[in-house]
Amino acid sequence: MADYVKEAISSELDEIGFSDHLPLNGDSGKEQNLSMAFDELPDYVNEVINLRKAFPEIRIKLGIEADYIPGTESYTRELLTKYHFDYVMGSVHYIGEWAFDHPGERKKWDNKDVDLVYKEYFEILRKSARTSLFDIIGHCDLVKKFGNRPTDELSGDLDDTAKVFKECGVAVEINTSGLRKPVNEIYPSSEILKVYKKYDIPIVFGSDAHTPGDVGRDFDKAISLARLAGYKEFVTFENRKMKHQKLDTSTAHKPRLFKAG
Repeated sequence: MADYVKEAISSELDEIGFSDHLPLNGDSGKEQNLSMAFDELPDYVNEVINLRKAFPEIRIKLGIEADYIPGTESYTRELLTKYHFDYVMGSVHYIGEWAFDHPGERKKWDNKDVDLVYKEYFEILRKSARTSLFDIIGHCDLVKKFGNRPTDELSGDLDDTAKVFKECGVAVEINTSGLRKPVNEIYPSSEILKVYKKYDIPIVFGSDAHTPGDVGRDFDKAISLARLAGYKEFVTFENRKMKHQKLDTSTAHKPRLFKAG
């Protein structure tokens, strides 16, 4: 983790936020290489705290990414209350028992109604926001990862989702890792981001880096996308409180928030 911090410093980022995956209920996530194990969580938290002491020249945020799986809300809520996170990012990777973005599950797309998958995905996104468990909704069109696109009009689902995000007070993540996936597009798309701007949904920036070399990667493109959608500010989090920041000219060269996935 120190290598990620060193890369952030050399890239002149103002802050770095770690957002490893909260243990899945039953610890099955560790076995599938999807999340840390339950007994690894305290070590993760302590390491971030120790990194703050070792690297005082950069702000280091303690975040977590928590999968939203309907029916596991109590488990997630109980685990989150044990630690003082700066932010909690909610994400949807499952529709039922299908891990729709997992390379090992990709072939299942061949037998799916893509339009129906998209509708189910956005419905789960709305449910995740309504739980009040999360500060940020991560990579909020992850369903496009392998390039599967709907033929139905999405505007109704997008508007409904934006309204729920607004009511629940969550921010959305502009996540550059989509540029490193088969879809080759930032999460969310320009179309979706413009809908969120219409409802004044706050944004954060994340590179979802799984290697130090991806720290802050393609932030210039993310910032351009935000400006194209009409955004003039973004937010950061501390102690789960949102702080608004100006998206000024200097931000293009020195973006502030980074998510280590």
